[in-house]
Amino acid sequence: MASVASSPDGRRRIIFTDPRGGKRKTLRLGLVAGRDAESVRVHVERLVAAALTQGPPPDETSRWIAALPDLLRKRLEAVGLITPAKREAGPMLKTFLDGYLAGRTDLQESSRVSLTQACGYLVDFFGADKPLRDIRPGDADEWQIGLGDRGLADATIRRRSGQAKQVFKNAVRKGLLAVSPFSDLKSANVANPARQAYIPRDVAQKVLDACPDAEWRLIFALCRFAGLRCPSEIVPLRWQDVLWDKNRMIVHSPKTACHPGQETRQVPLFPKVAAALREAFDAAEPGSEFCIMRYRKGNGNLSTQLRRILWKAGVDPWPRLFQNLRASCDTDLAARFPAHVCARWLGHTPQIAAKHYLQVRDSDFEAAAGERAALGARAAFSGGSEAARIPARAVQFRTVQDGSEKDGKSENPLEVEIFEDLDKYELGDTGLEPVTSCVSSRRSSHLS
Repeated sequence: MASVASSPDGRRRIIFTDPRGGKRKTLRLGLVAGRDAESVRVHVERLVAAALTQGPPPDETSRWIAALPDLLRKRLEAVGLITPAKREAGPMLKTFLDGYLAGRTDLQESSRVSLTQACGYLVDFFGADKPLRDIRPGDADEWQIGLGDRGLADATIRRRSGQAKQVFKNAVRKGLLAVSPFSDLKSANVANPARQAYIPRDVAQKVLDACPDAEWRLIFALCRFAGLRCPSEIVPLRWQDVLWDKNRMIVHSPKTACHPGQETRQVPLFPKVAAALREAFDAAEPGSEFCIMRYRKGNGNLSTQLRRILWKAGVDPWPRLFQNLRASCDTDLAARFPAHVCARWLGHTPQIAAKHYLQVRDSDFEAAAGERAALGARAAFSGGSEAARIPARAVQFRTVQDGSEKDGKSENPLEVEIFEDLDKYELGDTGLEPVTSCVSSRRSSHLS
């Protein structure tokens, strides 16, 4: 058995009996929490039991030993609980990362570029010759904080953290690490409302008019009015993918190609898109295969050219130039078509659309205000407010001290007065005036 003892200054130690000589020994832990000391005590008891039976310790304790920091490992070795072993340094960080990237032959080019950037951040922070086993969870926390110091947005930091978790999970699966030091980092994808922007159709038309040629008008129309991803879905588009007779086109999506059945999708030829396609087709060289001939080598900077077009159109650039064009298209479509239809056309799920794409437009506020104005006009035409349609004093409320509303005749909050004898009420004649209720006796006296 082993026990935890504490000193007045808060330092803790574990006292146990050496199974080999019967002497009492002390494992000093220092300033640690009681819960952590109790966890170490459990593993010490298991190691003592294993020494008595001359068998291996439980798997959980073996994994705990493999992940021990050097200081505690040395103290366990000093009291004879574990045997000093010569440990290999293991692979260095950059060597492992290079091998990992070389083995990811399944990645699309854009995904490879993003993952390479994340690996570069790891090497910049820890150094190329940092052994994998020497990276601790606290180091991973500092690395994530350092990404913020570089000026990266929160969404980008989470994405890079998720990629680091992915890389070190592979090291665990290969047996190079017992646990991943990055496993506890926050990496869930989050939306950033500050970088969302809706581009109205009239503004989009100004930009479309300022485009220098038919090909750029097609690029912009495909992004804003069809919601295609740029450049991954625009560059592969072929003329044979345009089904003129069916008023739709086949879009090849590298982003979703890894999901079975989502390699391609069909998108309607919206009027603006159809017009841009016909103009580009008429301007294309005979025998051209692709709708967009430039930017095919991946070395073109579309964002820079779009900013020039915006400057020419007198439009201020918005954040995330091409992503918000796609989001604006999705927002317009969501106001006209069911969610599952929009999701199929745009190539994502309704949940992703609600989280990252759909926005509230100024026209939504104007439509709501217009509806309110229409209600007011209808109320004025009917000779009073909409509230006049409700029988007067059917339910009376009064405000009490606690701020709740109660019926004037009852102590129960929001208790509606219920008429026991509904047969004595019937509706009056309907005309331009609001419908009224009259008591049978009053109707009878009037008829008489």
